[in-house]
Amino acid sequence: MKHLAATIALGPLLLLQGRHVRRVTPVLPEPPGPRYGRAGTGPALRLLILGDSAAAGVGAATQGEALSGQLVQALLPRFDLTWKLIARTGATTQDTLQMLAPLEREPFDVVVTSLGVNDVTGGRSPRRWMIDQARLVTLLREEFGAKRILLSALPPMHLFPALPQPLRAYLGAQALRYNAALRAFARTAPGCTWVPLDVTQDRSHMAHDGFHPGPPVYAAWAELLARQIEADAVAPR
Repeated sequence: MKHLAATIALGPLLLLQGRHVRRVTPVLPEPPGPRYGRAGTGPALRLLILGDSAAAGVGAATQGEALSGQLVQALLPRFDLTWKLIARTGATTQDTLQMLAPLEREPFDVVVTSLGVNDVTGGRSPRRWMIDQARLVTLLREEFGAKRILLSALPPMHLFPALPQPLRAYLGAQALRYNAALRAFARTAPGCTWVPLDVTQDRSHMAHDGFHPGPPVYAAWAELLARQIEADAVAPR
């Protein structure tokens, strides 16, 4: 109730600040580089990286410096890796469901998701967002044969330099609510793991727009995911 009251009281100011941020924040491109490939040695692993601008690598100069490139490099010594990146700047969870709908069905052993920031900034409630997330997980399992789904947490939006106060605090609090809901969901959803993303404490490691990860953040994120993928590979089924 406190959150609702604060939203109502601050609504006009938050709206104005949101418009200002969209107007003045630099629009960074998705970096060039491959979005699919096969390389490495070892057991076969089919990987899908799915989601928003962070999944697409915005804030890095090339895909090699972005999440997909750094995760692929971390996994190559261990796996015969076939990988694909499906991501788009601005994508919400509903947008991602729509992106997947017309695609040819192919199986993946591991799916990594990066979603939620655009749902937060778009004003979607945690409850409705989790309905979308559950639909996405069901689609990935039933239509793409996903054995493991790694649900990346939302970043600490309360630290984003691009966001003025009180908008930063409001969106940061909402991101924490999303994370709590996503973590609880992952505990009971078969094959799902919530991966924390507490890797953006140093603002100098972010992109110059003050909103997206920079290469050091992508490297730390990729390391967390690679560790989880390798642990899952050796865990008894």
